Amino acid sequence: MQKHPSFLKKLTLALALLAFMSAAEADKLSVGQVAPQFELKTQEGQRIDLASRKDKGWTVLYFYPKAGTPGCTAQACAYRDSVSLIRNQNAEVYGISTDSVKDLQSFHQKHKLTFTLLSDEEGKVTDAYGVKMPIVNFAKRWTFIIDPHLIIRYIDTDVDPVLDAKNVAYEIGKFKAGLLTDNDTIK
Repeated sequence: MQKHPSFLKKLTLALALLAFMSAAEADKLSVGQVAPQFELKTQEGQRIDLASRKDKGWTVLYFYPKAGTPGCTAQACAYRDSVSLIRNQNAEVYGISTDSVKDLQSFHQKHKLTFTLLSDEEGKVTDAYGVKMPIVNFAKRWTFIIDPHLIIRYIDTDVDPVLDAKNVAYEIGKFKAGLLTDNDTIK
């Protein structure tokens, strides 16, 4: 059965509209809201929940599409190389993707990462944070900064993988110094 060219055009248009609708839904989560709670497995298979971070400092959640791909590798290595700048701001970093624990363990070891990766294989957390790509079970490349009370203080929806880690350290520093307000914290 041969597909009609207009059918393919309509399908392409429908997929494009779906992508825009998904981006609009992601806007529901905003700065000033309590961060959606979750429990995920680390690259070592241990369970971690966001609630355990309450009153223990700032939390950085950076979502990325796929371990081992060029942009995701560059971002993870940039976090590895800059994690001390972030930890000096009393913050901890967690990279979240829909990869399996086994894939994350391999990625973590291969690149000698010094922070925790979390597996959201079912995509429930990526969905809760509004970063799930339409149709596929991958996360968009977004970064969230969450304060010690588990309130979202910063959302970056236009992440540069190479600069993300240094940007996060800088933004947390500005927030702690009182130079940012909630109105300044969505990029």
